[in-house]
Amino acid sequence: MSAECLFCKMVSGKIKPNTVYEDSDVLAFRDINPQAPVHILVIPKKHIATLNDLNQRDEDLVGKLITTAARIAKESGVAESGYRTVMNCNADAGQSVFHVHLHLLGGRVMRWPPG
Repeated sequence: MSAECLFCKMVSGKIKPNTVYEDSDVLAFRDINPQAPVHILVIPKKHIATLNDLNQRDEDLVGKLITTAARIAKESGVAESGYRTVMNCNADAGQSVFHVHLHLLGGRVMRWPPG
């Protein structure tokens, strides 16, 4: 855990997110600045700053982020119509919180290319 990391503060309970799912490895909560009707962040409870910091030991954890997002998409009613998952890496890609996280977006038509 990183003492100054916003998402680590959520994991520790110092900040209370609008939680939609939690288990021993993962926390999922509604984004405070939603870009779609369904916009949920799925994070590992383990602090990993960027995708570049992942290692082979994290493979199962990253897989769990994706399967958790798929489960939440079904529960949110967007799985059949479609949803997008996004993971940004570093500032030029739009990462603003340096704790790996997956965006689950749905409930509207997504455009391509994303921008």
